[in-house]
Amino acid sequence: MSDLDTIFAALADPTRRRILIMLLEDDMAVTDVAEPFEMSLAAVSKHLMILTKAGLISQDKRGRVKWCKLEPDALRDASIWMQSFGQFEAVNLEAFEKFLEAEFGTDAG
Repeated sequence: MSDLDTIFAALADPTRRRILIMLLEDDMAVTDVAEPFEMSLAAVSKHLMILTKAGLISQDKRGRVKWCKLEPDALRDASIWMQSFGQFEAVNLEAFEKFLEAEFGTDAG
């Protein structure tokens, strides 16, 4: 699977898009990311792994806690690809945040 395929596949899932919204404000512990979802920690961890493999987030361990961080530059390749159609602008994080908030009807963070 190409990098673009991996990114778009990761973005195709609404749970993963909601996780990205949550990470717009600040880094979060995995357990805090999992909290609002009605699924197991293992299920959320699978979503986080997909986002990590796509390069959309990074995860690192700080002490005994695993943290997630948004990697907005990962959207650059997808943005460039979309721009080739002449109808899309470069990814603007503020606009992306507004889009995600509108989609989910909730404030980011």
